[in-house]
Amino acid sequence: MPSLRAAALTDIGRVRRQNEDRFLHDESAGLFGVADGVGGLPGGAEAAQHAIDVVAAGIRQTPAGQLPDLTAIVLKTNTSVAELGQRISPAMGIGTTLTFGQIVGDTLRIAHIGDSRCYGWRRGEFRRLTEDHSVENEARLRRARGEVVYYHEANRNALTRCIGQPTPPEVDLVPRQIAVGDRYLFCTDGVTRMIPDSELATMVGQNGEPAAVLKEIIALAVRRGGPDNATGVIVFIDAV
Repeated sequence: MPSLRAAALTDIGRVRRQNEDRFLHDESAGLFGVADGVGGLPGGAEAAQHAIDVVAAGIRQTPAGQLPDLTAIVLKTNTSVAELGQRISPAMGIGTTLTFGQIVGDTLRIAHIGDSRCYGWRRGEFRRLTEDHSVENEARLRRARGEVVYYHEANRNALTRCIGQPTPPEVDLVPRQIAVGDRYLFCTDGVTRMIPDSELATMVGQNGEPAAVLKEIIALAVRRGGPDNATGVIVFIDAV
C-alpha cells in the first residue's frame, strides 16, 4: 500500500433539513469516495448510506490476492439499493450518486455513477477524472458525435444514471496510475456547484494538511450559500 494521508468532511449546508451525503474513508483498504442521495426522491440518506455500506462490504469480501471487480460491486450495489427502495418507497424508489476509488499497488481504480466527481492534481495540473451523468452533459457528448439533441433548460442538471435505478446502469471505470505528490478530491455537487474547477485547483494544490485543505473547501461552499449538502474526501499520495 502506498503511503498516503487522507481526510473526509461533510456539512449539511444552510438550506437542507437533512444531510443526504455520505462518504468512504478507509485508508487501510485504500478506499475513498462519496455518495449523494438523489434530491426529490424520498430516502436519499438511506440510499447513500446503503450504497456506501454495500461497496465497502464488497471490497472487504474480495478474496486476498484478487483484484476487486468494481463493475460487479457497483451493479450489486444498484440492485441492493433498488430493493431497499421497493421496501421504503415502493411508488417512487430511491437513488444516489456513487463515485469512489480504491488504490491497489500504483493504480487508483475509480468507479463512477451520477454527478459527484473525482479530480486529480499533479504538479500543478488539475483534471476532472469523471464525467457527470446529467442531461446537459449527455446532450453535449451526443452532439459531439453529430446527433441532434434538444433538452429543456429546467432539466439540464437532471441525472441520466444513478444507483437504485430499475435497469442496471453503465458503470464508468477510470484507471489512474498514481505518482508521488498526487492529490485526489472526491466531492458531491454541493461543492462543485459553488466552487468552479479553477478555484478548486488552487485550493487542492495549496500547502497544508489534507484535513485543513478540505475544511477550507467545504467551508467556502457553505459560505457561498450552502444550498445543498457539501461533502468531500481528499487524498495526498506521499510515496508509492
